[in-house]
Amino acid sequence: MSDTPPLPDFRAAMPVWTRIGLLSFGGPAAQIALMHRELVEDRRWVSDARFLHALNFCMLLPGPEAQQLATYLGWLMHGVRGGLFAGLMFILPGAAVMLALSMLYATLGQVPLVAALFFGLKCAVLVVVVQALLRVARRALKGGLPWLLAASSFVALFALALPFPLVVLGAAAIGFALPAAFGPGGHGAAKEGPPAALDAMLAADPGRIAAMAPAARRAGLVALALWAWPVALLAGLSPWGEIALFFSKMAVVTFGGAYAVLAYVAQEAVERYAWLTAADMLAGLGLAETTPGPLILVLQFVGYLAGAAQHGVLGGVAGSLLTLWVTFLPCFAWIFLGAPFVERLHGMPRLKGALAAVTAAVVGVIANLALWFALRVFFTRVHEVSVGPLQLDVPDMTAMVPDALALSALAAVCLFVLRLDLVRTLGVTAMAGFAARTLLG
Repeated sequence: MSDTPPLPDFRAAMPVWTRIGLLSFGGPAAQIALMHRELVEDRRWVSDARFLHALNFCMLLPGPEAQQLATYLGWLMHGVRGGLFAGLMFILPGAAVMLALSMLYATLGQVPLVAALFFGLKCAVLVVVVQALLRVARRALKGGLPWLLAASSFVALFALALPFPLVVLGAAAIGFALPAAFGPGGHGAAKEGPPAALDAMLAADPGRIAAMAPAARRAGLVALALWAWPVALLAGLSPWGEIALFFSKMAVVTFGGAYAVLAYVAQEAVERYAWLTAADMLAGLGLAETTPGPLILVLQFVGYLAGAAQHGVLGGVAGSLLTLWVTFLPCFAWIFLGAPFVERLHGMPRLKGALAAVTAAVVGVIANLALWFALRVFFTRVHEVSVGPLQLDVPDMTAMVPDALALSALAAVCLFVLRLDLVRTLGVTAMAGFAARTLLG
């Protein structure tokens, strides 16, 4: 037990959550990988089993799963203030960058230097994702059925384009019906060696979760009230009422991450509300993909242009902040209301089996996200091809990006051969990417 690291106090954990927020590039797969590396691998504050248990719950919720995972783990470690700080730090750095880029885009139209700087980061996070994917698969996929479920989830998402909630709920149903198939490994398996800091604390204080639950429920109800307040207050006031109501609706239907609703957002924002053009929407998505934080921050870009169209820069800032408010407050509500209940599921075999099966499916989900991201980093054109029931993303081989391949290889050397830490690896690839795009043309 002496090898178990101490659980840090709230002040000591704050710089780590800040670091995660600043480095959370590359979409949900990369962000989950980063948190796993920081909290499970490097510091051993959280065990694999508890990390995956929390992730499984977040995968079932609307909204950005990585941000909600940070909120969940922050709550587990330090209660409501821990959840608020972890969740906010996952949002605020990226939101600040996105606000600045939105202002630049609205005034200048392009931000090539920023794109060049972040180009290397996108290439590096692919390697981080692959590293985490292998680690999670090695520990979560024990036995034939978990492997089959992971592969099936990948095929269902990548090749069949099935709805994300259907895939996750289907996995949960299989695990609930066949809990023994997932018990020996995966979600419930304990890692050899001393327990992680959080697990040791909960074992020593089994009533801790029950004691934290009332404050979490109060925080969740407050978050719901604060979410509803501007929607009711601004009703009928253009464009603020439309912004508040539209993005509130998006907050409750974004199952499976931002990509699940981006087509709908683009259609409504461009064709119905005329807040921006289709080209603007594509530019906003590109900005969101190169900044830290959840990809759903692209909605902030849409909110900025919606406000700026009628009220200039101040209107854009107001639209941006209003969008953030109604998009992310529900995320805190879902976690604070649901996490205390979900924590009680650790000892229920069938529900434990359901979440273990979701863990196996999550391996396929992360693999699909990683491949989606990789195709769009390594190729400038990717076509959707239908072959019978299959809907495949096929890269245009004439549109390969050689410097992206080279930068990912550089990141792999930094991480696996030179064993540099994550910050140095990202720094090296960012500078190399900036040089490749600016100095070498």
